[in-house]
Amino acid sequence: MDEGRALILKLGQKITDRMGHKVTVEDAEYWGLAGSITDEMAEVALAMKVRKPMSAKEVAKKCKKDLDRTEALLQEMSVIGLIEYNWENRDHQKQYILPMFVPGCAEFMNMNKEHVESHPEVAKLFHEMSRLPLEKVTPMVPLGGGGIGMHVIPVEKAISTEQKSLSIEHISHWVKKYKGKYAVGACSCRRSRRILGEGCGHLEDEMCIGVGDMADYLVETNKGRYIDEAKVMEILKRAEDNGLVHQITNIDGEDKIFAICNCCVCSCYALRTSQLFNTPNMSRSAYVAKVDGDKCVACGQCVEYCPSGAVKLGQKLCTKDGPVEYKRQELPDSVKWGPEKWNENYRDDNQINCYDTGTAPCKTKCPAHIGVQGYLKMASQGRYEEALKLIKKDNPFPAVCGSICNRRCEEACTRGTIDQAVAIDEVKKFIAMQELSREKRYIPPMVNQIGKPYPQKIAVIGAGPAGMTCAFFLAQKGYPVTVFEKNQRPGGMLTYGIPKFRLEKDVLEAEIDVLRQMGVEFQCGVEIGKDVTMEELRKKEYKAFYLAIGCQGGRKANIPGEDAKGVYTGVEFLHRSNSREDISLPGRTVVIGGGNVAVDVARSSVRAGSSSVSMYCLEDRLTMPAANEEVVEALEEGIEIHNSWGPKEIIIEDGSVRGIVLQKCVSVTDRDGNFHPQYDETNCITVECEHVLISIGQSIIWGDLLHGSKVELAGGGRAAADSLTYQTAQPDVFVGGDVFTGPRFAIDAIAAGKEGAVSIHRYVHEGQSLTIGRNRREFIELDRENLVIPRESVSCFKRQEPGKVSGVDPKTTFDDTRLPLTEEQVKAETARCLGCGASVVDRNRCIGCGVCTTKCEFDAIHLFRELPEASRMVKSEDKMKMVLPYAMKRQIRIIRNKNRSV
Repeated sequence: MDEGRALILKLGQKITDRMGHKVTVEDAEYWGLAGSITDEMAEVALAMKVRKPMSAKEVAKKCKKDLDRTEALLQEMSVIGLIEYNWENRDHQKQYILPMFVPGCAEFMNMNKEHVESHPEVAKLFHEMSRLPLEKVTPMVPLGGGGIGMHVIPVEKAISTEQKSLSIEHISHWVKKYKGKYAVGACSCRRSRRILGEGCGHLEDEMCIGVGDMADYLVETNKGRYIDEAKVMEILKRAEDNGLVHQITNIDGEDKIFAICNCCVCSCYALRTSQLFNTPNMSRSAYVAKVDGDKCVACGQCVEYCPSGAVKLGQKLCTKDGPVEYKRQELPDSVKWGPEKWNENYRDDNQINCYDTGTAPCKTKCPAHIGVQGYLKMASQGRYEEALKLIKKDNPFPAVCGSICNRRCEEACTRGTIDQAVAIDEVKKFIAMQELSREKRYIPPMVNQIGKPYPQKIAVIGAGPAGMTCAFFLAQKGYPVTVFEKNQRPGGMLTYGIPKFRLEKDVLEAEIDVLRQMGVEFQCGVEIGKDVTMEELRKKEYKAFYLAIGCQGGRKANIPGEDAKGVYTGVEFLHRSNSREDISLPGRTVVIGGGNVAVDVARSSVRAGSSSVSMYCLEDRLTMPAANEEVVEALEEGIEIHNSWGPKEIIIEDGSVRGIVLQKCVSVTDRDGNFHPQYDETNCITVECEHVLISIGQSIIWGDLLHGSKVELAGGGRAAADSLTYQTAQPDVFVGGDVFTGPRFAIDAIAAGKEGAVSIHRYVHEGQSLTIGRNRREFIELDRENLVIPRESVSCFKRQEPGKVSGVDPKTTFDDTRLPLTEEQVKAETARCLGCGASVVDRNRCIGCGVCTTKCEFDAIHLFRELPEASRMVKSEDKMKMVLPYAMKRQIRIIRNKNRSV
């Protein structure tokens, strides 16, 4: 067995915080140092006492080296990060300190970027030494951390009105204390995670602030740079904007800290102690978050940003069995605690959005999971711009969706169990139209960690809803994004596949213009794979690609006569119609298909001059896929709908359509539910017509886009990709929308576009995992059939219906004749919302950071100082004075509980 280097073993034993552990060559204490320091450095370090300042002269005398050599070694060791120094003595002379591994040299060594990248074992060292010493002690640590590690300090504005707060609980206290002595450096935890390939998308650069003499140490050893107080406050504010937690060092008592860190639980090793071991005493502040249920509207912003998973969405309404009881996280106060109580998967589990009992169905069923209750409440209060901002946190196209969404939120609405669902989409349309009429539009600001644009160029291929949504969220993050579109106008199927009478193109263009003002560049008339290839774009330094070209091709029925003059696919016909081409269809038109696109084709045919329009589809009236609302509108316009018929042959005369033969469909699917239509071929009809528009599906036209790439195709020509990250077999290529799922709705594409942006942000930064600490955006619907709805909470208003432009026959114009709700109608409609969802805080998981309070737009969540002892700060040397008494009392409680259970 390798006995290792004796001096390194001895040094590792000296500075480890693992009580009673004998260090061997297999331990992090050894291999984490062995590649970084020489035996001579170890000799110098062994001449020092842990956390006891010594001058260079004192060290030289102790290690028996001359002063010049000692000073040279001390400087080199400081640069590496093995030791630190300060001037905290009466004579203000430089003094050196040998720290423990954590907080200390394992952390400082990770601050040295060149060193840790040359010695990646140092990243693993920090990972191990911030965990191993705590595995046994964590449940025995009292509130306040007992002088161990870091300490959460609340967002200051969250406690500004708290009269009981102490000065040490305010960030401003510490900033003022070290006035003029600040430096900013990289986050050691995030850097370690990045080197290990476990980054969570929260980046390392310039997020941790050294104060006092530590600022000089960081600058002089090339681990940071000086900043002024204004920059400190800017970094702190930026951290809060990004949902990061403020922490201060907690090993020197109440009179001293050496750093203010801005942490995320998915990377931070200090916050890990409370989350992995389920022991929040280790790092929490004195505060606990509480929700005012009367004000909460379950918008989910507090849930999304809560670093500890303490806030989840639940319900406000009682069940038939009484109020819902939410289980709290068990604590180690009086229970035996070991690995069986830990949560190794905490980084992902903290991203769970709601309790198993469920939350508001509207948010759950919306593919983009928009905070519906939230914007309905804001609209009821006349806060239209704020409502728009809330919507745009998840959906950059509220006006578009207000016109064309298939309204799954309304299908699930709890109000629908009483009378009719809330007209959610109409309210959203009103909010969006209010904003479109303003001279000054809302342009979402850039929000990222670095406070300036990122340099990585991103290419989005396809300017449909998925591609433009991805571009929107990447631009909001600060990325330079170029959207390439082969058509002459952006919008994809929103522009070319949806008739103007359903979506006015100036409304769409207005929402696209917001992207332009955010810095998104559109290059239209450019087909990737033909005009320029992805490989050529890589040479132009594009770092990632998002493919969202949609299903722009139409499918045919593979029957005789499909090549005749007068036969079009529905997609082709709509594209021509929306391209302002001559689409006159005189005579009789037959539309094959029963989906929403088929209805759009039929209604467009009426406006194109057809004397009669008939639809034929395989499904019966109850199962045909078109939305009932659209079917009703088609019938109102004189379109005949014939169910359970499928095409057999198109009759041609002189090369043109003269009719179509249809056969009776007796079943659409087989026993397993797979599409497998069966016909009664003895039951056929012939319908005379001059035009046949086949709208039975769509296809993907890849062209040469994928030439030379590793992207693989799945069924139906769809791109194969990971269902969470949307990454393909070509690592820098991501997909979304219809090219991944097949034809769906705009809101599905929008949801996919946002997730694509999350993945691309992580991908273009080295060492970031696409999955760790990622919000899966999974929600559970409450049981609507098991609710008790108080009569007084039910508004007497009936569902409000939008009006129509008077004096205009809809079927004579391609213009949208639907009007938005009036302001009075919006007030009445929003009053109908039952407000079934609400956020719920598990106080046993809350670490009192206050991040949630900065995200709430309804003043519904606040911090309360219920654990004042958690603000105690003691020196590391005195930690056992706190830990041992608490541990003894805890053990007594454990024994008593055990005796009671016998």
